[in-house]
Amino acid sequence: MKVGMIGAGAIATYLLEEQHKHDYTVTSIFVRNRGKYEQFAKKYHVEIFTDFNKFLKSNIDIVVEAANIEAVNKFLRQSITEKDTIVISIGALTDEAFMQQVKQIAHENNTSIYLPSGAIGGLDLIQNASNTGKLEKVTLETRKPAHTLTTDSITGEKVICEGSAVGAIKQFPKNINVSIALSLAGIGLEHTKVRIIADPLAKTNSHTIYVCGDFGEATLQVSNQPLPTNQKTSFLAAMSVIGTLERLNSKIRIGI
Repeated sequence: MKVGMIGAGAIATYLLEEQHKHDYTVTSIFVRNRGKYEQFAKKYHVEIFTDFNKFLKSNIDIVVEAANIEAVNKFLRQSITEKDTIVISIGALTDEAFMQQVKQIAHENNTSIYLPSGAIGGLDLIQNASNTGKLEKVTLETRKPAHTLTTDSITGEKVICEGSAVGAIKQFPKNINVSIALSLAGIGLEHTKVRIIADPLAKTNSHTIYVCGDFGEATLQVSNQPLPTNQKTSFLAAMSVIGTLERLNSKIRIGI
């Protein structure tokens, strides 16, 4: 499988470094500034594009967005007219009108939009329960090092946000992608409850998910280490992109 990346940051670099272990090859990367990435292109033997049309026409089977919400808003419509697309910056999909528009475009062009599980797990369980039964409750408690959430000097843990996923996303648009994935898989942004804790003693980001419904109940806790090369990027989030590519390329697909 030949992959085209939008963006050349930490996740793109991770995919390039790991590709020799897997059945995909990153061949094309779309960026805004070609000159900035000339050495990058030579090191990884990839072709750099600043023209999105030429990027889509290059020798790629699938597009992976690894840039930001602005890139999703600007390029996803065009991307899915021609290629299946993996979206990492899922905050763009909290706009209901945009979400419906890209779903329609994908339907008309027989393409798919894939959303990796990111920094959490258990989304298969939540989707199964949501699609075939009744989910009564979905909650997320996220605990992060205090300095990543607030400039206030605090000596003990502090709840800095509590309410719906909608409110959490508005208050912390760059810190709570987990709640978006959880909401899309389950009962929606308005009904998913989120609690964010700033903890000066925390060393990692941790997420505790609780769901209950017709099936019973489940609790999942994940503690994330950052990528060694970028402390702002979850290791598990980067791994989930490779996992998505691997499952799409496999004849046996577990949990899909």
